[in-house]
Amino acid sequence: MNDPCTVVIGAEDFLPALKQRASSMNGSGELLAFSDAEPLRALETISKRKPALVALERLFAVTPRGVALINRIKADPKLSSCEIRIVAHDTGYSRVPAGAPASGSDGAAVAVAAPAPAEAVPLDQRGTRRATRFKIVDGVEMMVDGNAATLIDLSVVGAQVVSGSILKPNQRIRVSINNGKKPLRFSGGVAWASFELAKTGPRYRAGIEFFDAEADAVQKFCDAKKKS
Repeated sequence: MNDPCTVVIGAEDFLPALKQRASSMNGSGELLAFSDAEPLRALETISKRKPALVALERLFAVTPRGVALINRIKADPKLSSCEIRIVAHDTGYSRVPAGAPASGSDGAAVAVAAPAPAEAVPLDQRGTRRATRFKIVDGVEMMVDGNAATLIDLSVVGAQVVSGSILKPNQRIRVSINNGKKPLRFSGGVAWASFELAKTGPRYRAGIEFFDAEADAVQKFCDAKKKS
């Protein structure tokens, strides 16, 4: 059974107005408000309390963090009866039906991604599909601009990684892969990136396109590290 409380999430400046609007939605139920800078705290409360209603401010709902939070709620079977509403701090609200986009009260589309299994990640259309991709064994890292990122899959022209550091589309990067005595070093670019709220904390999943990698050396690394 859902808790009759309502969870409200939005920018700190909008919270007073959002709380006032949300109070008319939840009747006498408890009202819990969270800043959009603390989505993990909000998610922990939602998972624990199973509120009847989660209201997200419209501007936050279309950000990567907002979409990731909505996806986590919609993907959790224990929260299936939790209603999600996209609320504008100064106008109306929209309901978010399962698997469908919502429209804001001003007619603007609110992009809500449908929940997907953890491994159903967008493929790098501009990079790794031009060559055979190999799933890499767990625990293999690649340095991206000096920061460690976990390799998910790899080809001679690109890779998919998960990183705790921010990665943005079209970002130019330097890549290094530890390959024994002589690391593989080359330049690349971020083809796509998505923000995720994982149990271990916020992270970025990205597709990286290689610009000047030595194909033979990368292929040998793929052969040595690919999952059997």
